[in-house]
Formats: sequence, structure tokens, C-alpha cells
Amino acid sequence: MPKLPTYVLVTPARNEARSIELTIQSVVAQTVRPLKWVIVSDGSTDATDEIVSRYAAKHEWIELLRMPERRERHFAGKVYAFNAGREKLEGLPYEVIANLDADITFESDYFSFLLDKLAGDTELGIIGTPYVETTNETYDYRFVSIEHVSGACQVFRRECYEAIGGYAPVKVGTIDCIAVITARMKGWKTRTFTEKVCMHHRKVGTAQCGPMKARFTAGVMDYTMGNHPVWQLFRVGYQMGQKPFAIRGLAMGAGYLWGYLRHESRPVSPELVRFHRREQMQRLRAKFAEKVLPNRNSALPRGA
Repeated sequence: MPKLPTYVLVTPARNEARSIELTIQSVVAQTVRPLKWVIVSDGSTDATDEIVSRYAAKHEWIELLRMPERRERHFAGKVYAFNAGREKLEGLPYEVIANLDADITFESDYFSFLLDKLAGDTELGIIGTPYVETTNETYDYRFVSIEHVSGACQVFRRECYEAIGGYAPVKVGTIDCIAVITARMKGWKTRTFTEKVCMHHRKVGTAQCGPMKARFTAGVMDYTMGNHPVWQLFRVGYQMGQKPFAIRGLAMGAGYLWGYLRHESRPVSPELVRFHRREQMQRLRAKFAEKVLPNRNSALPRGA
């Protein structure tokens, strides 16, 4: 068994008192603990700081970093918080850095499993696992390939994180997608390993709004990320088949169309958009081939 790389964690947390203790308990229970874990309270006004301070007093490798309060809640703030936490790690001999959400839980061998994957393949730059919602809904990879790594817990090889220039401070979101696509564009492999999952204790995308508005916002973000229109059509079609039927997909489609009509600015380079669309069309072609070729082969005579 290869030697496991050393790792550190950074968790931006804003008003996560309802779930952060569960996340802390999951990390404390790990069979392989991090060199350091910086939890960045991003202007929290609830009991987040008190909960983290209680555990930091017991475990010297946990540190609470308090950021000033801010009125706006946006994803760029999360990036600023992550960067502030990362600065606290300077001088530590870590090989892996993970961005861990403050509302997920996982088994005690979760990080040893992921570290083993990195140790076994030096080309892997970003890895993670699927998440399961508290409603038992599992992240669906039919329209986001196994190469996508969810933002709930993104585990970076340090060289990869530095090569992509870290997270892009984009207010509307997609910071996890931009990181993963940029890594692949630069030649790194990214991968979600489905042998394990983490439990997400809040419906994704609903921290600031309801489920339908979250779908609309997701559609706008799909446009700003440069999703190919054909890909988006299939994505909306799939979403229309999920409960509540039709409305979910229509909300996402409306968001994409809204972004198109308003010419929403894209926080990514034209090069990344071209790379992203090329990957999407390759996946669609592979899906169609998967459906068509078995039927063709079944019509062939035995031995053909």
C-alpha cells in the first residue's frame, strides 16, 4: 500500500450552527486526521463560532479564523474565506488540500480512502465522492460526468491547486465547476469515486432561496459557464422528469434563456468555454452510441 499523502482542510462557514458540529465530529473521527483544519467563520451571526471554539480548545489541529461581517452572501465571499484559511497553512508540509463544506458528514475512513486514490495515481488533480441529500436524493452523473467533482468536498493535489491558480472569485457561483474544468484543461485528471458518499445536510443551492429559484439560478449559471445549447436542452428535459414534474426543468430552462437574452457576462475564458462544450458534446455522442450500438449489434448474426 503506497504511503498516504499529508493533507489539510479549509472550511468556509457562514451561519452553519445547525450542521457544523456534525461535520466536526466526522473529521475528528477520521482514521487519518489532517495536519491542520482551518474553519473560517465568514461573518457568522449565529452560534457557529462558539461551536468551533469548543472543539478547537480540545484539538490543537483545529483553528477558528473569524472574518469580518458582511451583508452580501455570495460565492466570491466563500473564495475569499477559503484563501484566508489557506494563508494560515503556510509553512506546513502538506501535499493535499481539501475544501470541505460545513454541512456534510461521512464515514471515518473517508479521507484515508481519497488519499489512497491520490497516492495510487499521480495524474489525479482533484477528486471527491458523490453526495446524498437528506431526502435520499443522490447526485446524478448522467448529465455531469464522473469527472466532475462536487463542491461539497473537493480534494486537491497541492500542485494542481497551484497550477490552476486556485478558485475564481465568482459571485454567482460555479467556482467548483470552474476549478475542475480548468484542471482538466491543464492536463490533470479529475474524478468522483462512487464507492463512498458524503451526506449533505442542506438541499444544494437553497442556502439563499427556495428550490425553484435555485433551479432558475442554476440555469443562469449554466449559461454563464458556457453550456452548449444542445447539452442544455437534454439537461432541461431530464430535469422535467423529476419531481415536481415539468416545473423543475422549466425553471432551469428559463434561467438559461434569461442568461442568454440578457447576455450575462461569463466569468470564464473563451478557451474554457470551447473546452467545456467539446467535452459535453463528446459525452452526448458517447451516450447516443451507447443506446444505438447495442441494438445494432443484437441484429447481427452470431459470429459476425
